[in-house]
Amino acid sequence: MKARPLVLSGLVLSALILASLGVGAASIDLGGSDPWTMLVLMQSRLPRTLALLLTGAALAVAGVVIQSLVRNRFVGPDTAGTGESAALGLLAVTLLAPAAPIWVRMIAASLAAMAGTALFLAIVRRLPAREVMLVPIAGLILSGIVGGVVTWIAWEADLLQFVATWLMSGEFSGVIAGRYELLWVAGLAALLAWFAADRFAILSLGDEVATGLGLSSRGVMRLGMVVVSVVSALVVVTVGMIPFIGLVVPNIVARIMGDNLRASIPVVAAGGAGLLLACDLLGRVLRHPYEIPVGTILGIVGSVVFLWLLYRPASHG
Repeated sequence: MKARPLVLSGLVLSALILASLGVGAASIDLGGSDPWTMLVLMQSRLPRTLALLLTGAALAVAGVVIQSLVRNRFVGPDTAGTGESAALGLLAVTLLAPAAPIWVRMIAASLAAMAGTALFLAIVRRLPAREVMLVPIAGLILSGIVGGVVTWIAWEADLLQFVATWLMSGEFSGVIAGRYELLWVAGLAALLAWFAADRFAILSLGDEVATGLGLSSRGVMRLGMVVVSVVSALVVVTVGMIPFIGLVVPNIVARIMGDNLRASIPVVAAGGAGLLLACDLLGRVLRHPYEIPVGTILGIVGSVVFLWLLYRPASHG
């Protein structure tokens, strides 16, 4: 029974991958081997599909991690100020060292995202434990403040177009071979979270319980911050912010499988990748051969799913 959600999600994900490889402005024959088909597949369709898989899976797993850190289901990487902090780090590098290589931008964005996540966790620690809804509200306020600072600095420096690309695009149409490979690092960060799944599960029970079981809560907290920050920063650097993946997918999987993170994280990763692939396909076919950014589609779908999660009582346990 525990393997059924993983098998089902794997089958659905495989179908979505085939559809993603076959849909696009250029007509190709997936069964053929002519040079045009291979060029489109290897330079555009396959990199785009891999970028969607890595982004969706990594963001969904990062959502599980940050929800474990703050012990709240209504928080995601996009509602905790992490993405906006990553954009602030990118903006600082753009202003101070515009010729810096991509790895420098990645490090700066990751460090800034880590600082933003640490600030959010510090704020959450000071909130009343019983006021559950104060946590996402605090995250939204922090996101708004950091985003406002980023927008103001970009306005003064005439860099608003760059900020719009980082924070509001969620665009995969420009992904080609050589422009998505950083996302493999985000995938490795998500894999690291799976190896530490038991530690995050124990930490979600509370600091006192974790300490009583011999777990260093601060060490696990730092590890979680690294995972969330690296994933968020690399996604912002590569394709811009993607909403709702890290918020709705972990909640849906938790309602089906419960809180066994060791078993549920692979399903969460597959669910995040599948949801992002499905929304990207929808954006590609609605106005074919033109595209609607996946961030726009996901904003609509994610808000509907989130409202459903709010008003539908949990059926598990």
